[in-house]
Amino acid sequence: MSLPPGFLDELRNRLTLSAVVGRKVAWDRRKTNPARGDFWACCPFHQEKTPSFHVEDRKGFYHCFGCSASGDAITFVMETENVPFIEAVEMLAREAGLEMPDERHDPKAGARKDRLARLAEAMEEAVRLYGRALRSAAGQPARDYAAQRGLSPEILRRFEIGHAPDARQHQVRHFRDKGLLDEAIAAGLVIRPEDGGAPYDRFRGRLMFPIRDVRGRCVAFGARALAPDAQPKYLNSPETELFSKGRTLYNHGPAREASAKAGTLIVAEGYTDVIALVAAGFEHAVAPLGTAITDEQLALIWRIADEPVIALDGDEAGIKAAERLIDLALPKLAPGKSLRFCLLPPGHDPDDLIRAEGPAGMRRALDAARPLSEMLWLRETSHEPIDTPERRAALDRRLRAAIGRIADASVRAHYDVDIRVRRSELFGTGRAQQTARAGWAGRAERPWPRRDWAGRPPGQGLAPGRPMPETRRSALARPGPADPRGAARLREAGILLIACHNPHALGAIEAELEEMTVSTPEFAAIRDALVAALHEGAEPLAAARARIGADPVELLSRLPQARALPLARPGRPAEKVAELLAEAIARHQAALAFEAEIADAVRELAEADGEDWTWRMRQARLQLQEAARLALAGAGTDEEETVSEIQRMLDDEVYKSKKRRGSLPNQ
Repeated sequence: MSLPPGFLDELRNRLTLSAVVGRKVAWDRRKTNPARGDFWACCPFHQEKTPSFHVEDRKGFYHCFGCSASGDAITFVMETENVPFIEAVEMLAREAGLEMPDERHDPKAGARKDRLARLAEAMEEAVRLYGRALRSAAGQPARDYAAQRGLSPEILRRFEIGHAPDARQHQVRHFRDKGLLDEAIAAGLVIRPEDGGAPYDRFRGRLMFPIRDVRGRCVAFGARALAPDAQPKYLNSPETELFSKGRTLYNHGPAREASAKAGTLIVAEGYTDVIALVAAGFEHAVAPLGTAITDEQLALIWRIADEPVIALDGDEAGIKAAERLIDLALPKLAPGKSLRFCLLPPGHDPDDLIRAEGPAGMRRALDAARPLSEMLWLRETSHEPIDTPERRAALDRRLRAAIGRIADASVRAHYDVDIRVRRSELFGTGRAQQTARAGWAGRAERPWPRRDWAGRPPGQGLAPGRPMPETRRSALARPGPADPRGAARLREAGILLIACHNPHALGAIEAELEEMTVSTPEFAAIRDALVAALHEGAEPLAAARARIGADPVELLSRLPQARALPLARPGRPAEKVAELLAEAIARHQAALAFEAEIADAVRELAEADGEDWTWRMRQARLQLQEAARLALAGAGTDEEETVSEIQRMLDDEVYKSKKRRGSLPNQ
């Protein structure tokens, strides 16, 4: 439908944006200045505690500084009511007292509007018809069944639950008398056989559940058979011009309002689960309609809550639905947008759990909901045994493939770290987080590639290979066994000084920089500021200055060894800088992991089996020899001395000496 020139301008002039938005938000009294047309509130499009949603009446626009949502009154109605452009205009026009233009501009649109209005009328007539049938004498069996299911009279009224009598022509006669038979057929209430036979009722002998869209219109019905042997047990309306089950959520409108108070949203499996949850006090619940959650439904869910809780039945079908939802959500994850999963006891749905343990039991289950990252890990580790190197390699491949589907680079990087930690906890030696974040294998049973879990090597293809001459001659490669802490501080200063001088090169190594272990507190603040600036698209050096209250270049340059690094100058080639930093960070992480392994081995020597201790030392020696092979000439002497010391301990079989003498050997 086309609109005549000036109509939208007139519509905007008759309405103030604050009046439209004010129906959905509560204005912050401290920041709002109504006299200036300046309004602030917590954003209705994402969860927040500090108001960042700004409305300017004079300009007629809103903007959220938290999620970047912006637009005018029409956009706001489209987003909050989930309606197309024309319907949003119609809603605002009614509020403003404006008549919509006639349909001469688009006759087809006018005819469709009339047809949809007639379909909606037929659906509302069906709600009334089913309601009267439930309250009639013939509806006693349906009322008895509802009582057995725990549906109180109040719940029956609230959800407008009705009854379709077990007769083929009951609804046909009613809609024919009302002049709505064709509309009832188009709305899926009545079936007209293709062979030209007499129309008959679609729903017979069932408890009827109206399904309303976000605007409150009845667009479909769900139907539960009363007879125990009736098939199918649940039957939904077919898709019509009013109803698309993949784009509709049961209890959408009321749950959206309730979720603003609850701070979250519960997604159940079916409408009976939603009714049980609402009856128990969990009014912020929705459900898909007989299918797995679709892309469109997931988008609707995320509009209501940033981190909804998925409460699926604790049976095999529920678990499979959760696994499918993981795959659907992974590519769409974004900062602050995720899912949590409420794992119900096996064989239980929300109604069963509430009956057995009451609302408190359901609350405990919801509070224990697990994040999507944990569910992904559980899925991949529970399907097959992982007791051999080959099976663990297959696990690695599955996890890399799953995380590689995450489109957002920042979320993908954090999933990479999370999976590394979980894997290290499963196969590691007790130093899970330290070893995982350092990226060092530690044991031969851990085929840990020096790549992120999306299959990308550090620096987007800049995997450490042949050492660069700049690194070979620098202090970045020296582990400094005589003073590990001082050597780590020197490496950190050098890496960060190069990064500060060349922020244009940091995009390629953002994940490596974020995961780098920084043991010096003042240097960690600089690294955090650089990473935050990269995430936000800000200028890194300026962001670091603002965050630490000092010039990071000046602070890092206090170490003369860092100043002397060849690339610690502004304007160096981005590709060269990124390659060097990726290599230097990998070496820094390996050095920290090696030092930790040696320290652990010495501490555990008193309890360790001799052969196990010898095996650990040999693995550490091989690891460091590999680093020495790739490292620069300047690092060679110290590393060779360390390797030689380890070899001496192995050759002397110090663990046997320890057992004979009852004390640790002198180191």
